[in-house]
Amino acid sequence: MQAIENSIDGIQGAALGRQDAPPLPFIILICGVATIGGFLFGFDSGVINGTVTGLQQAFNSNTAGTGFNVASMLLGCAVGAFFAGRLADLWGRKTLLLISAVLFVISAWGSGIATSSPEFVFYRILGGLAVGAASVMSPAYISEIAPAAIRGRLITINQIAIISGLFMAFVSNYWLAKTAGSAVNEWWMGYNAWRWMFWIEIAPAALFFLALLFIPESPRYLVLSRQTSRATDVLRKLYGEAAVAGKLDSIRASVASDHRPRMRDLLEASGRRVGKVRKIVWVGIGLATFQQLVGINVVFYYGAVLWQAVGFSESDALLINIISGGVSIGACLITMALIDKIGRRPLLLVGSIGMAVTLGLVAFAFTTATIGADGGLQLSQGMGLLALVAANAYVFFFNGSWGPAMWTMLGEMFPNQIRGSGLAVSGLAQWVSNFGITMTFPIMLTGIGLAGAYGIYTLFALLSIAFVIYMVHETKGLELEQMRG
Repeated sequence: MQAIENSIDGIQGAALGRQDAPPLPFIILICGVATIGGFLFGFDSGVINGTVTGLQQAFNSNTAGTGFNVASMLLGCAVGAFFAGRLADLWGRKTLLLISAVLFVISAWGSGIATSSPEFVFYRILGGLAVGAASVMSPAYISEIAPAAIRGRLITINQIAIISGLFMAFVSNYWLAKTAGSAVNEWWMGYNAWRWMFWIEIAPAALFFLALLFIPESPRYLVLSRQTSRATDVLRKLYGEAAVAGKLDSIRASVASDHRPRMRDLLEASGRRVGKVRKIVWVGIGLATFQQLVGINVVFYYGAVLWQAVGFSESDALLINIISGGVSIGACLITMALIDKIGRRPLLLVGSIGMAVTLGLVAFAFTTATIGADGGLQLSQGMGLLALVAANAYVFFFNGSWGPAMWTMLGEMFPNQIRGSGLAVSGLAQWVSNFGITMTFPIMLTGIGLAGAYGIYTLFALLSIAFVIYMVHETKGLELEQMRG
């Protein structure tokens, strides 16, 4: 917390040196409300980690069935991310966040009360719709509220919220499983501990809904929807009277005067490439896809299963998850201090190189695993330590780069006219990739093994280096109205 306070103090100090400085406490408060969506995104994604064994026993599911129970939420995420981007252009950013808050509450309750796989999958898909919507709308809302000079740091707070949600889900799962003796044991009121792991989420989801009622709509959405009077009021509150006219004119100049945003705007409209998808859209899809293909959510969704597969107890495996969550938060704090100084692209490049090296080390360690007397994998003490250290170093590199920087860039790099549509397509690509990685991991675990799976993730990390070098352009310090795509 001290690191966050110091960073905010630095932000405020830098801004107060300018006469046109916005009222930063108000902006930070608004962005803080939006980041609760990120917290719920992380919590809902991470809570499944400690419930896998309970789901297997409760629903008597096989490997493929368990994989679908875990990955089913991601189908909802893909749909939620795609339609949230488009619906946000019609109904507003704030409205979509309110809808996602309601879905978070319903999903948390239903996932815990479910008595069969189909019922569980239904509620997890509802949660997926909420996660998908929050994943694109929280950073988009922040990017449309925050001043350009500190936009990266404020969007990075959303990533810290995501990791904090994951971390709190891991802590909650660990505490409930330890208190009950196991995730499958009864804990309170006759219900198994794994069910309470889901119900814990109801409290922050309800808080999110109530807090959203008190924040303004995005001024850029209001201009896009021709609500000039409301946009003027919000801009005045955010940036002060002196900046209103200039901001309003620049936003108007960046959007089409003859139509509201539409999916067709993603295509080239002039020159020799008329009708082809704009390059910026492919860059967004690439960023969203590579973020998942490096396998990060295998660590977050299957961390307990992964470490138990190489000989750690359930309690130790859940504790390792907590350590990984702490490492993730630390990495995000470093990124928060650097992203508006050195930029997004350098962070992505360093992250890709670091992930390629550390994933390669994890894959190497798993090649030495042997089959124990109980039929499970075992690593020597040295290789077990190498795998543990390398895996946490990988988590550090990811959350110091691709974790926050990808969402930052998606929230800011699209021109105003296509931001909703660009986020819709990129968000869909992100969650479809997430689903593919999550669904295939249990199959790869029993097929090519952990070494093979992590070898594939290493290959994608290597490919992401080339992608950053040849496709990604810097957005640091640019106003949203300067994004040309």
